[in-house]
Amino acid sequence: MKKPWVYKRTNIKGWWVGWYEGGKRKAKALPSKALAEHFRHIKYTQLNSDVFTSVVDFEWQQMRNEYHHAKQVEGLREVSIYEALLTLQHFERLIRPSSSRQITQQSLDTFVLERGKEVKKDTLNKDIRNISAFLNWGVKNRYVPSGLEIKKVKVSQKPVIALSPQQVRNIIKLVSDYPTLRLRILLAVTTGLRRGDIDTILIGDIHFDRNTITTRNRKAKKAMAERPVPEEVMTELSNYVATIPVGQESLFTDRFPEKRWKKVRCMAGLPYLKFHDLRKTFASLLAQRGVSTAVTQRLLEHSSPKLTNDVYTNVDPALRQAISLLPVGELF
Repeated sequence: MKKPWVYKRTNIKGWWVGWYEGGKRKAKALPSKALAEHFRHIKYTQLNSDVFTSVVDFEWQQMRNEYHHAKQVEGLREVSIYEALLTLQHFERLIRPSSSRQITQQSLDTFVLERGKEVKKDTLNKDIRNISAFLNWGVKNRYVPSGLEIKKVKVSQKPVIALSPQQVRNIIKLVSDYPTLRLRILLAVTTGLRRGDIDTILIGDIHFDRNTITTRNRKAKKAMAERPVPEEVMTELSNYVATIPVGQESLFTDRFPEKRWKKVRCMAGLPYLKFHDLRKTFASLLAQRGVSTAVTQRLLEHSSPKLTNDVYTNVDPALRQAISLLPVGELF
């Protein structure tokens, strides 16, 4: 067994962990003795992973703190880390684990049952996804045994809320006096961009000579250097940019007008319409015109074609074509 050790160096602040690896002595400095002991425990597990056949009993609070640190190292957004830790707080509240050994199949099933009494199925599935990621990390670090399962609950599929071309025209007409909101709506319906990604577009991202814009997907941390934009929308962009003061870098400097958007959708007879539904409208309009799922998936920057089909399209062109073959005229 390879055993790391904790020590302190003369006239040097902090504590050190030393170990032998590959015949060479190595060391790591840490600011406190508690962190050094914590790291020693981790290094001991790593160095002896070939002889460990069971999980390591790890104190729950330390395990949660280490998971937090691991997520920060991965470079996740703060909001994603917050949601993951919030799920662990709910798990701690409902299960009260004191160590990693109390993460069992029974405790996972109990969490799903108890948490399901508090929240809707969509929220429960978010918690289940977070717990699943936590379990995968725990198995990798030998804190929990492999083979534990926590499955999502079935949720009734909701119909896609997508506007017809006439409804889109009505909304655009209602915002004719609000140029920034009008342009945001046009971009959402004709590019499928999310509201947050539209708000981060820079003037330098617009390529008027090629009818494209460079976009950044903040959610998936992706970028598209040349996203095609309809010529009519590029004309709208050109006219709008001509009114922007010299030196302004962002396409939009104002915040999204929530109250005005609410007023407009109510006037259009669509009080429950969300701005994100314009993204769904984009995908559905493409599907209705026979554009393949693969192309729509690329434009929406989805990782899975199933997501594109299940959530963002309305009328499958193959289904529409099948219905058109029915001899309806012979039935009357």
